[in-house]
Amino acid sequence: MSQLEIINIHKNYEGKPLLKGINLSVESGETLCLLGRSGSGKSTLLRIVAGLESADRGDLLWNGESICDVPTWQRQFGLMFQDYALFPHMNVSENVAFGLRMAGMKKVEIAPLVNEALELVNMSAFAKRQVTDLSGGEQQRIALARALAPHPRLLMLDEPLAALDRALRLELQDELRGLLHKTGIPAIYVTHDQEEAFVLGDRVAILSDGLVEQSGSPEAVYKFPKNRSVAEFLGMTNLVDGKVVATEPLQVETALGILTSSNCRMSNVKIGDQQLLLVQTTGAERPTTQDGSNRILGIVTECFFRGDDFKVTLNCCELFFEFSLSERCEVGQSITIQVPDSSVVCLET
Repeated sequence: MSQLEIINIHKNYEGKPLLKGINLSVESGETLCLLGRSGSGKSTLLRIVAGLESADRGDLLWNGESICDVPTWQRQFGLMFQDYALFPHMNVSENVAFGLRMAGMKKVEIAPLVNEALELVNMSAFAKRQVTDLSGGEQQRIALARALAPHPRLLMLDEPLAALDRALRLELQDELRGLLHKTGIPAIYVTHDQEEAFVLGDRVAILSDGLVEQSGSPEAVYKFPKNRSVAEFLGMTNLVDGKVVATEPLQVETALGILTSSNCRMSNVKIGDQQLLLVQTTGAERPTTQDGSNRILGIVTECFFRGDDFKVTLNCCELFFEFSLSERCEVGQSITIQVPDSSVVCLET
């Protein structure tokens, strides 16, 4: 059952539409990642859910009841910002306790909640330390403990790892995912980093131009991007147009030759239609025989090692494609790449 329902939310800024009708839901215990470029409306939507801003139109339901007129503090939602907003004149315990004190709780009630929250984020030993003496990662954990201490009904995180270096981000991603699943608190996580969204999200919603362009499981969104905009946002640039010449299986005549796809989810494709294809980088190999479909000939323009494989860029009839290969190729070399039918995906135009 959906605990939070976001229904047709609209928001204008300076007379221009920022959110143009957002419809989303968050299930019990689920982490929903809002993914999109800067200015796509992610943080604004989060602030509307938190009650820090109001929508121009639409509704928010919690367990089926509207909360649009419920004040922020009565919504019982936890919010964690990118800059953590810790108080430098307070120690760790005092920072975690701050929201509880503002809610009017007594000291005897606050202490066990603070201890529990610090234990959740493995920071119990730092309870009396000044927050100014903590590293960035430690401050992030304290900000998270403060958000968790009141046992919120919903946790909202606005790019909380953005200020950290890559190594620490990767470490804390795993910790955060485990913590969210351990507590069972439904969460909305805002980020512009697709890797972060795919690691943390049970479901991902891509926002673009004030609308939800695509939503689904991380695997489904990555394997089956809806259109060119989503594919390019996810860093997928192997795109080619062509004309449908057969439908069972789907075959499209392109500048690269005829490409065969087993990943067409559109039921209304007809022979003669123009069709946009995404050729995914995975599964590509240099064939050892002359048989099979989806053979792509090109000139190597770039090849470099990435640890597990080589990233190879091919010039194919003045179209540039990137592939992941297990072996090095020489720049200037003419090679043939073959991709499985499942790596050719149909996109909406």
